[in-house]
Amino acid sequence: MVLRILKFLAKFVLWFVIISVALVILLRFVPVTYTATMLMDERSVTRNWEPLSRIDRNMVSAVIAAEDGKFCTHNGFDTEAIEQALEERARGERQRGASTISQQTAKNVFLWQGGGWFRKGLEAYFTVLIENLWDKRRIMEVYLNVAETGLGTYGVESGAQRYFGHSAARLSPDEASRIAAVLPSPKTREAVNPGGFTARYGNTIEARIDVVRRDGLDSCVYE
Repeated sequence: MVLRILKFLAKFVLWFVIISVALVILLRFVPVTYTATMLMDERSVTRNWEPLSRIDRNMVSAVIAAEDGKFCTHNGFDTEAIEQALEERARGERQRGASTISQQTAKNVFLWQGGGWFRKGLEAYFTVLIENLWDKRRIMEVYLNVAETGLGTYGVESGAQRYFGHSAARLSPDEASRIAAVLPSPKTREAVNPGGFTARYGNTIEARIDVVRRDGLDSCVYE
């Protein structure tokens, strides 16, 4: 009985690896038009896939400034940020986000929202896959197309249309920064006439865009 269960588990793991690798390879070339998060959204979903060539570089610089300054140099995980988050947790302090753009992309595309160690383990697995089977430009392209930018709104193209009435192909540093400021909490923040923390955070992101460009922190996306 035990041997039968072990054989079943071995076959299950093998097929899971084969299917997941095949899916990741496929999505390197095919637009991601729907995700589990979109399917489970109770609202009418607005999404518009745009290639990265039609998304303003200000948007790329803004999300790197806001979410992941080491995007071009890490292998999918910011070990320093993870260590800091674990130390803060041990001290009972409020934890800063340690997820990279790669991790968020893996979660948004292949998994579901929410916590739990099982989902975190799968997130790490898919992060390793996309880091090895996609390039950084593709990771960024997918991230900017599937990230939730507002209630029922997915991708920066839909976000740009919703908030500013024009395409993501021409976003000013201020507009890109305001969208980036919304990303951590798209259900509670607004990019139009933001107030309080969201406004301050957007201004901080905008100021960092010049640093991203100066230090080449987005260079891997445009090599």
